[in-house]
Amino acid sequence: MENQVTGSAWVYGDNVDTDVIIPARYLTLIDPGELAKHCMEDIDPTFATGVKKGDILVGGANFGCGSSREHAPLAILGSGTVAVVAVSFARIFFRNAINVGLPIVECRELAGRVKKGDQLRIDFGKGEVFNETRKETYISQPFSPFLNDIISLGGLVNYTKKRLATPSGT
Repeated sequence: MENQVTGSAWVYGDNVDTDVIIPARYLTLIDPGELAKHCMEDIDPTFATGVKKGDILVGGANFGCGSSREHAPLAILGSGTVAVVAVSFARIFFRNAINVGLPIVECRELAGRVKKGDQLRIDFGKGEVFNETRKETYISQPFSPFLNDIISLGGLVNYTKKRLATPSGT
């Protein structure tokens, strides 16, 4: 995984639940590209058609609350979004995002300070989110080597395959 990503911010508030990220009526879909066509449509009908590869989704507190479904981070990945930064994540969304290889960053300092369209740069290794538009730096938790390995390989399944294929298991 690249240690840094830069993109335009799509900003949402607190308690964005998985039913808003990908409405339940689309849970019969499994292809991330198809899911992406409906990502965020109940909260922001412009997201699916306006998001560009490399953009960054920004949320408030408790992002990804609600039902446990891997469809939500898959839809975000399928949209071309390179990371999600939020004040905090619902635990199951956090785990599902890691499982599918979606980089997520918890950053309490960005609450209310990022606006839609701001250009953000995330340094996963340093644990920093830099708002290039506002010239502000927000501190986050850097990725551990273990988490970085999982995400860089595209998720837990690929990480496990690699470990099983390596004689030493590393």
